Amino acid sequence: MPSPRDRQARTATYVVYGVQGLSFATLLVQVASLQTELELTDGALTLLLLIVPVFAGVGSVGAGTFAARYGSKLLLRVAQPAVALAVVLTGLAPSVPLAVPALLLFGLAVGAVDAGMNMQGVAVERRYGTAVLNGFHSVWSVLSLAGALWAVFLAGRVSLAVTMAIPMVLAVAGSLYAGPKLCTIAEEKVENVVEAATGKFPWRPIIPLCLAMGFLYIGDAAVSNFATVFMGKALLAQDSVAKLAYSVYQGATLAVRLGGDVAVRRYGPAAIVRLGGALATLGFLGVVVAPNQPLAIVAFGLTGLGLSVVAPQSFSAAGKLDPAGTGVAIARVNLFNYVGFIVGAALIGGIADAADWRVAFVAPLLLAGVIIALAPGFAPRRAAAQA
Repeated sequence: MPSPRDRQARTATYVVYGVQGLSFATLLVQVASLQTELELTDGALTLLLLIVPVFAGVGSVGAGTFAARYGSKLLLRVAQPAVALAVVLTGLAPSVPLAVPALLLFGLAVGAVDAGMNMQGVAVERRYGTAVLNGFHSVWSVLSLAGALWAVFLAGRVSLAVTMAIPMVLAVAGSLYAGPKLCTIAEEKVENVVEAATGKFPWRPIIPLCLAMGFLYIGDAAVSNFATVFMGKALLAQDSVAKLAYSVYQGATLAVRLGGDVAVRRYGPAAIVRLGGALATLGFLGVVVAPNQPLAIVAFGLTGLGLSVVAPQSFSAAGKLDPAGTGVAIARVNLFNYVGFIVGAALIGGIADAADWRVAFVAPLLLAGVIIALAPGFAPRRAAAQA
């Protein structure tokens, strides 16, 4: 039976995930608009977008070290407002030299928050003793969808800077509310566990989690960074219609995550990840061959249905492989979030430059199929016993 303190920490963690989803979508859904504002070629846009995952990886690694000593609560109280500031600065930037430092700050801070919020999520799941991570990620998706729809609603009505700044006021307010109520470092740790002294955990079961996380985020990078560009250039969609592709992707992600915890409890994480990989593969195939805008939007939604289950189960499995609650496994698995985003941004943008946007989306199609083969690694107790 969870205590009132456990419920308070769970509520605060919901808010942290929601704020991160809102902040992330507020920036990422504006990629096509930023390309126009800054007069970037596709190649230059790809290079600029690489700043975010590269420095997010640095932020994630630093978060693991920081949180092991001071806890993820303090980390989030510092890093999450920094994410909001970076989004505002990016919207205000009139040129590439001014956009670069804003994106650098965004990358560092978003990497730290991604690692920290999942440390909090796993700590709450451990205290509850049952699957709850999909619920946190569903709130991320709700606010990410809200951020995307906000951009669609205001497209062409107000300046890009105003469109990006208003949601960040809510983001800062949410962060200030949640910060004091998160799990403390003492509440994150698990007493009387041998691994606590060494931080050791089996590497063999973590490898499929890392690979699946990387392949997931190659696909997610393709959609988050380039869905609006794909819609505009491959299917000649207007800006407001192009933004719907990302909105439907996030809406589908949300639909799955709302019931994800129930499905995981009933069928197990491996079966859910296997099904997710199959749906994502089918979705990317639909993007590649879509003859018109409506079918492409539906296909992007199908990729969201499939990819949505991978990240929560990766972090949940990593938490089970690190029973002392050191956060090391979570931070390292989270690093492959940005490895995937780096590879995804470079791969998709590079192929699009060399060939075209349809051919570019073949790469995430193939890698989504590999996730199906990696699904057995999401049964961590069995994998740990084999290791």
